[in-house]
Amino acid sequence: MDAQKLTELLRATIEPNPEQRKAAEDQLAQIHKIIGFVPTILQIVMQNNLDQPVLQAGAIYLKNLITNSWSDHESKAGEPIPFSIHEQDRAMIRGSIVDAIVHAPDIIKVQLAVCVNHIIRNDFPGRWPQVVDNISIYLQNPDVNGWNGALVTMYQLVKTYEYKRSEERIPLNEAMNLLLPMIYQLMVNLMNDQSEQSMLLQKQILKIYYALTQYTLPLDLITKEIFSQWMEICRQIAERPIPDCSHIDDEEKPEFPWWKVKKWALHIIVRMFERYGSPRNVVSEKYQKFAEWYLPTFTSGILDVLLKILDQYRNHIYVSPRVLTDILSYLKNAVSHAYSWKLIKPHMVAIVQDVLFPIMSFTDADQELWETDPHEYLRLKFDIFEDYATPVPAAQSLLHTVCKKRKGILPKAMNIIMQIITSPNADNKQKDGALHMIGTLADVLLKKRIYRDQVETMLTTYVFPEFQNPAGHMRARACWVLHYFCEIQLKNPQVLAEIMRLNIHALLNDKELPVKVEAAIGLQMFLSTNDDAAQYVESQIKEITKELLTIIRETEN
Repeated sequence: MDAQKLTELLRATIEPNPEQRKAAEDQLAQIHKIIGFVPTILQIVMQNNLDQPVLQAGAIYLKNLITNSWSDHESKAGEPIPFSIHEQDRAMIRGSIVDAIVHAPDIIKVQLAVCVNHIIRNDFPGRWPQVVDNISIYLQNPDVNGWNGALVTMYQLVKTYEYKRSEERIPLNEAMNLLLPMIYQLMVNLMNDQSEQSMLLQKQILKIYYALTQYTLPLDLITKEIFSQWMEICRQIAERPIPDCSHIDDEEKPEFPWWKVKKWALHIIVRMFERYGSPRNVVSEKYQKFAEWYLPTFTSGILDVLLKILDQYRNHIYVSPRVLTDILSYLKNAVSHAYSWKLIKPHMVAIVQDVLFPIMSFTDADQELWETDPHEYLRLKFDIFEDYATPVPAAQSLLHTVCKKRKGILPKAMNIIMQIITSPNADNKQKDGALHMIGTLADVLLKKRIYRDQVETMLTTYVFPEFQNPAGHMRARACWVLHYFCEIQLKNPQVLAEIMRLNIHALLNDKELPVKVEAAIGLQMFLSTNDDAAQYVESQIKEITKELLTIIRETEN
């Protein structure tokens, strides 16, 4: 197969002239089944003297061929046999793709990683046991330039088995018997190197360990001693300071490689605790003894580090949103255990006041998004897949859990909240945070008689007036708080009438889309939980229905 001719065809596929592009694509379609074609494409992609767009075109073409035509396909009756890459070509690809990943620039590496993942899924261990040796050779080589490609390949190997049951992971565990000690030693060596290249390698190693352990913890592969070594690595990464990044915008700081490594270390710490280290909550009985060992072994050291990071946040030192989310998730699990609660308890009120309250308050960034793109604002607030990108849901969850499970915290939290909403000096952002906390605690408050009897007065005194607030986000928050109290047994029927009137007025007359959406949800909640609510919408049902349809159309939700 003529590599030069193929290179020119690939170059022609990215020409601006549509006729040239079409002619090149047609020619490639005619010759792609010829034996030797696919290895030649890989050979072209491995050349470092070609323009990057040509390399990219070749890598994408190769990826599409491998993902669509790697394995043998059975033909359906009356249809032509689907093309599959010849075994001779597949063997050549298997023999050189790890080398290709190692030497490729990052933009090409991404495409080749998809290829290697597909090949592993189909050919490992049967036709391609050598991939393990290919990885290990590069990991043992002192040349740092080979490590990233080897780790990328290893990550694809581990990802292939990530969600498989223990009995299906035997080939992976056998491979990791060789590879896991190698990446641990590499990690230890890299820990003293604070360069950006080192951070990217450390991040890749942590991603491998996370994928290896996040669904199943193979205790025969990862003994208590090995587990302890990895936990200590993660603890050290969580603890070590981040280089000054004050020159970087806050939106870009989470992409700072040092924060990314810390994020992955905390992913591991949180996952190990919630899945294998939390007695009575483990995913399988086989981890119960492990959990009983985990709690006294790691809790103190980890909490010490996590509380220090929260202290930084309290002192207005930047902490990335994902790191904050992980810390709050860890604490939410930890407050349920007496052993860890003893260590957290002295700090909890300060955490509520100086960490959870600011996180749950309306921010300048929220205000900017509200004003410039209300549709995107709504998407971020209602998209469950965005929950992890912001620490707000984790803050809600920790506040709710600790006030529900730990005696004495609810009165202290309510004291903080009431000080804010009764203060004449509190601004709208602070009042938003306080009302956010009240709504989050609604079901807990309604179960405690001392608070249940005061809720009606609290709503009429502090929530109803916010429907007249000039700030749109406060009107939306007022709607939001009310719907969390939809199951309240109201003593005064006039209060329900006013709740319905306020929501209907906000839905039909407010100019701000997020307010309308919150009002619509509020109406729905009260109508579905309170038989007396329907009478208040009957006279305006036509207008309400029309407005709801408009909102659904406008928000596509």
